[in-house]
Amino acid sequence: MPDLTGKTVAFLVATEGIEQAELTSPWHAVQDAGGTPRLVSTEPGKVQAFEHLDIADTFEVDDTVASADAADYDALVLPGGVANPDALRTDAGAVAFAKAFFDGGKPVAAICHAPWTLVEADVVRGRRMTSWPSLQTDLRNAGAEWVDEPVVVDEGANTLITSRKPDDLDAFNEALLAALAQ
Repeated sequence: MPDLTGKTVAFLVATEGIEQAELTSPWHAVQDAGGTPRLVSTEPGKVQAFEHLDIADTFEVDDTVASADAADYDALVLPGGVANPDALRTDAGAVAFAKAFFDGGKPVAAICHAPWTLVEADVVRGRRMTSWPSLQTDLRNAGAEWVDEPVVVDEGANTLITSRKPDDLDAFNEALLAALAQ
């Protein structure tokens, strides 16, 4: 396992609809490797996670997109769920925060429906990606090459890691940690 001591990773979420496993699994992977995960959201307080359609746990927000600065983070993780990225893509601050990681050449990891936020940020053109299957047309229309694989690591101007679903979390986490170790 790589040593991520000194690395801080932003986990960007809306206030609800976050797929819990897609938040907690990479969060624990970063922590277990010595890194510091921080929860960034559109609003202060707590966010509501789900296990598919069932209400799950709440999580305390560390920072909001209004006050967070991508320069303070080494990477960005975008957990999925359907409602979470759908809300993020309509929030100009969240979209700008995500885009700032691309502008800064920093690793970005998105799973399941999370690439919707990246489509809105106009950063997927020319990138090879995967996602939940229902997003493939959206990603192709935004200029990405969509493939059906457990994890895709695209080494463009920044490292972009994408996965399809919770079943892919082991591969997703491994790729995230490898990108952070570089």
